[in-house]
Formats: sequence, C-alpha cells, structure tokens
Amino acid sequence: MSRIGRMPIAIPAGVTVDVAENNKVTVKGPKGELSRVLPSEMEIKVEGAEIIVSRPNDLKKMKSLHGLTRTLINNMVVGVTAGYEKKLEVNGVGYKAAKAGKKLTLSLGYSHPVEMEDPEGIETVVEQGATTVITVKGIDKEKVGQFAAEIRDKRRPEPYKGKGIKYVDEVIRRKVGKTGKK
Repeated sequence: MSRIGRMPIAIPAGVTVDVAENNKVTVKGPKGELSRVLPSEMEIKVEGAEIIVSRPNDLKKMKSLHGLTRTLINNMVVGVTAGYEKKLEVNGVGYKAAKAGKKLTLSLGYSHPVEMEDPEGIETVVEQGATTVITVKGIDKEKVGQFAAEIRDKRRPEPYKGKGIKYVDEVIRRKVGKTGKK
C-alpha cells in the first residue's frame, strides 16, 4: 500500500471540499478557491473532517497515481489555508529588481531591462537590502514554483562569482578561476 496515498488528509476549519463527477475536486478556503480534475480511476471520499483516497487494484500505474492524487489534494488544501511562497535572491554588481504595479523589472547586466508580468493568482514582492530578495506568493503550488523558475531562468547563477538569480536556500557549487602562467 502506498504510504503517502493511504494517509487521510485533514480538512481544517473554514475549508470546504467538493468532489464532483469525473473526480473534479474543488477546495474553497480563506485564501481562495482551487479546482482540479484528478485521475478518474482513484476513489476520493470526504468522510467527516478528512479526505480518503483509495485505489481500485495494485497495478504499478494505480500505485503511482494513488500517492500523486493524495499529494495533489493535500497541496490544494494547504494552498487555500496557508498559501505557498518561494524566495529568490539577486546577486551581482548592478543586478537589481524593482516592482511597479503588476510588473517586475529586472536589471541583470543585459543591454535592456527584463520585464515580467505577474500571472493570474501570483504576487511578487521585492525587498531591497544587501542582496535583493524577490518573494513569489500564491495559493497554487505548481504556478508559484513555475513562475519562480521562470524568473531564475532570466539569469542563472554562475559558478565562478555566484552572480545571477538563485533560490534563497540554494547552494551554488563554486569553481576556482583560471590561474596565470608560471
């Protein structure tokens, strides 16, 4: 039995979970509403204050879908109650980020500033300091992670000086530069 799949998901107070036909799960909470169509083979039941996901048989595909389905529902419940956030750090001389309305402007050593629009349901916050920190917030874990990855892709951290955009908890493996001739 899938260790993750068989764990029940607790529904916190103020959250409503609705399972429609075709396994369309809708989760409403204090921060918003998320809905998603999940694999139709899985059986999703709301029993009291918890959600239970069960699988029809022990085929390899069903086993893998079991844990995935449970995790996706849990991510939706956590998203509408606490929300998700990812922090990115901009390192480098002259590299900076600025926020104006829904537009994020990044100066990353290119000949032009890179402008990015906040997608639907995602909010970015810029904190200035020794290094600029960009916080990406939202209720959908997938969208938050995707937008954070898109920002990071504008200038990935390089291993020699560590310049670029990296996640706050990311560790860059540093390399030693060239040495002169002897």
